[in-house]
Amino acid sequence: MPVPAFRQSRSRQGKRRSHHAISATRAVVCPNCGNPKLPHAACRSCGYVRPGLQLTKGTRDE
Repeated sequence: MPVPAFRQSRSRQGKRRSHHAISATRAVVCPNCGNPKLPHAACRSCGYVRPGLQLTKGTRDE
């Protein structure tokens, strides 16, 4: 496999990697129980998803 003919400068390397930063995860307050939860996901404590839909914790054989 061929290798690059010339090195890239540090500034050019930094420009390429400028979009690789990790952003912090956001949390919203569950309107049902008030605990923090990830947006667009079910609440871990009460199972609330949206009005009229709530997940229940069932037992699964694993």
